[in-house]
Amino acid sequence: MEMVFETADLSKNYISVSDEVKRYIMDRRCDFRVCTSCGGPIILSTMVKPAKSSDLEIPVGDYTLYISVYQARYIDRIDMNMVPKYSDYF
Repeated sequence: MEMVFETADLSKNYISVSDEVKRYIMDRRCDFRVCTSCGGPIILSTMVKPAKSSDLEIPVGDYTLYISVYQARYIDRIDMNMVPKYSDYF
């Protein structure tokens, strides 16, 4: 059986990124990805969770914030609540 997914216009114009998240990405000098976790959407470095070809891309300075197409359907804002609290220990 073939799985069919409905598609929607998921352009970056519909998803805002908070200034705090932009600063977080630029301070760490690497690309990040919004992906799925058991607790909801989470922002991880692409060194931990690599980007996929289906991800949306939002430029943040010299870096890219990738967004899982599955998460992009349900979010309209990316904020610091998506950053794991333990990430500052790395």
